[in-house]
Amino acid sequence: MPDSWTFAVARDDLGRTTLTEGTTPALTDGEALLRVDRVGLTANNITYAVLGDSMRYWQFFPPGPRGLGPQWGLPPLWGFAEVVESTVAGVPAGQRVYGYLPPAGHLVVRPDRVDAAGFRDASGHRADLPSPYNGYRSTTGDPAYREDQEDLLVLFRPLFFTSFMLADRVVDHDFHGAAALVLSSASSKTAYAAAFELHGRGPRLVGLTSPGNLAFTRSLGCYDDVLTYDDIDALDAVPTVYLDLSGAPSTRAALRARLGDLLVRDVAVGLTTQIPNADAAGEVFFAPVQIRKRRQDWGRDGLDRRFAEAWQRFAGVVGDWLDVRVDAGPDALRRAWSETLAGRTPPRVGQIVRL
Repeated sequence: MPDSWTFAVARDDLGRTTLTEGTTPALTDGEALLRVDRVGLTANNITYAVLGDSMRYWQFFPPGPRGLGPQWGLPPLWGFAEVVESTVAGVPAGQRVYGYLPPAGHLVVRPDRVDAAGFRDASGHRADLPSPYNGYRSTTGDPAYREDQEDLLVLFRPLFFTSFMLADRVVDHDFHGAAALVLSSASSKTAYAAAFELHGRGPRLVGLTSPGNLAFTRSLGCYDDVLTYDDIDALDAVPTVYLDLSGAPSTRAALRARLGDLLVRDVAVGLTTQIPNADAAGEVFFAPVQIRKRRQDWGRDGLDRRFAEAWQRFAGVVGDWLDVRVDAGPDALRRAWSETLAGRTPPRVGQIVRL
């Protein structure tokens, strides 16, 4: 079998990384081998590592079978892979799929619930992990897929699904009676995708961002107003929902000081400053919970259709907001990780790595 490789980060120091070489394993009955082809690096991937223990993200791709000790972790990535070998009917070699992938050359999966839309990985170590992360969508059975949008899908699909479900949850609760929605880290992809979904549907949308990202965030046109974190005292004193995508304690404290009881909901959505924010927030948004609800309400096909329609609306504009930067190889992945971890990636840049 051809040589393979694995990129890993130290679980206690995400800036310490390693690249190891190995060989791809032989398959047993019921398994398929995926070659990781194209992945993206965003702040979302850093979040997976920051929450690797508490949210079990390290468990998706255990380091042990790759010859690495437990001090190392494989941060999950989203992207496209190709089936290069298979023992499973309905999962042919050459099939291209989108899903949750390791930072490595290959992944062995145990396909289950195989149909025209793709399959789920039924590997034993993933059985108790959140099911939305275990699905692999075939490009030929995915209503949201277009070949010319692959890079946008790599960079945005998981983020946009989170944004889509976040917006859906807020709307489903009638905006919690708020007159304003405030989103921190407003220049981040997850934040402005949620704002795109929510704009014009109810409350006033206000984005909070750093001075350096103020012009970019205002240029998007999906917020009614954009303020810097130092200008929180300029917020209108009206019933407000806070969607926290930054995790910065100082921002939460300033909002509570400004709004008091008018802060009717305080929701932790993600982390872009690597500071766990769940304990300090009033509640935590976890996209798979809303996904399960909507699958019950709408069925899988209904959810897929609604997502595809929303995605095509978003894809029609986001290409003008983003400069896609493509690099190649394991060393490029390592560089992209370090740059993203350090917060050196401008909000207008999307990092793609071909492997």
